Amino acid sequence: MRRLAAVVLCALALPASAGAARSWAESQIQTVVEAGLLADSVATFKPQKPLTQQALAGALATLALTAEEPVAYSYPAIVPGRAVTVRELDAALVAYVGLGDSARLVAGALRDAGLAPKAGAGSETVARLLGLRFNHPAADDALELGPNDPATRAEAAYSLARLLGLSGFEQQQIHAATEQLALPQVTGAQQQLLRRAVAFVGWPYIWGGTSEAPQQLWDGKQLPGGFDCSGFVWRIFKLEPFAGASALASVLRGRTTYEMSGEVPAAQRIRKIENLQPGDLIFQGANGPKSKPVQVDHAGIYLGGGWFIHSSGEGTTLHPLEGWYRDRFAWARRPLREAGLS
Repeated sequence: MRRLAAVVLCALALPASAGAARSWAESQIQTVVEAGLLADSVATFKPQKPLTQQALAGALATLALTAEEPVAYSYPAIVPGRAVTVRELDAALVAYVGLGDSARLVAGALRDAGLAPKAGAGSETVARLLGLRFNHPAADDALELGPNDPATRAEAAYSLARLLGLSGFEQQQIHAATEQLALPQVTGAQQQLLRRAVAFVGWPYIWGGTSEAPQQLWDGKQLPGGFDCSGFVWRIFKLEPFAGASALASVLRGRTTYEMSGEVPAAQRIRKIENLQPGDLIFQGANGPKSKPVQVDHAGIYLGGGWFIHSSGEGTTLHPLEGWYRDRFAWARRPLREAGLS
């Protein structure tokens, strides 16, 4: 299986007309306007305004009417003037493309494993597999939105433009992956650890971020809640005690992927994917299993059943350990065992 969701890099386009405010989503705004969605022109689009239920419902109704194949979709009851949150936007778009069942399969697998997912965990996962969310460059991290924040019209334009380019093959691929998702049931410290991790599905990628709350980083910038890959691991293991498993917080010492991956001797590293257990930390490196710690540039937490949870360009989400992630798998470590809790 190829990597299901790639980080999409979008260059800023020139303003559509003299004096028009430049938006990071200018190209996508142009695309959706040409498709008859959300506004009659780029100049009247108002990208930073909140997306309303009425505007989203109208856009999806237009999409359904103009689709090459008939689309049976109706937006839930509309409250005039009410803004749509990012979570609600993702859920609506996932349902529109017929992947609501896939979202329910993800949520069901998490529940069956004893991980108590929050509302929206399934649709947020599927939305990120579809590539519906844009990862703003680090310099623009202040633009990132959490799942409960009102979505801007610019964010909606990005998502709708992605929807317009979505292929049936991609939808089938995601449905097949979620249909096969089966996670082992976990208890004790494993369950505490993974429940905490799953609770953050849907938070954005923030370079250097370690919190779901607004945060101030070392450069003094005030940024929204969110995580980078090692910051997500740091938040799960270090920043909140585990009931009856206090030793777990002392296992990780370094904050970066380089440090976390190199803290265990080579003899204790888990080299084979088949030997992974829920709660293991997995690392990707430039040279795969031949990587050195200084070459390890990504980390996540293994859930079981061939899936893991991490923060990447798609935000905090579940993902199959396939494609790019499998090819670059370097090794794993078992913090639960290191803490005497395995």
